[in-house]
Amino acid sequence: MCVDFTDLNKACPKDSFPLPHIDQLIDATVGHELLSFLDAYSGYNQILMEEEDQEKTTFITQQGTYCYRVMPFGLKNAGATYQRLVTKMFKDQLGKTMEVYIDDILVKSKRKEDHLREAFDILRRYGMKLNPEKCAFGVTSGKFLDFLVSQRGIEVNPDQIKGIEGIPESLTSKK
Repeated sequence: MCVDFTDLNKACPKDSFPLPHIDQLIDATVGHELLSFLDAYSGYNQILMEEEDQEKTTFITQQGTYCYRVMPFGLKNAGATYQRLVTKMFKDQLGKTMEVYIDDILVKSKRKEDHLREAFDILRRYGMKLNPEKCAFGVTSGKFLDFLVSQRGIEVNPDQIKGIEGIPESLTSKK
């Protein structure tokens, strides 16, 4: 189902909460022996809407009139709202044992001991659910924000090389 929030998004002021710089998040993985890549399951839908704001998300179907009780996709400030939430949740771990970009979470450790315990304690405390199909636990390398990262930093990503090699010569210039 798709709900058009164009008018609501026009009426809402922009939330200027900053998203992290991707290059800094990627650089912060260097030197960590173990990495876990976590993905929040339908991230925005895990945020409850304030009761007084639910009516602003009203939509009509043949079965009746409904509104969202959780944050729907397509709202102008959903990304900033979600980033603010995870920044607050993981404030003591960010930059140390975790890096977070909206719903993509990286847990990093220089040693194997207690690698995931702290992160999972926080996820349980807030009831955040993960998408197991998009998670990798206790690995030495993996994809984070479309970069292949490891203890040494950014690795060569074969998928990106294939993409570049697949560009037709007519679209490239030797100049």
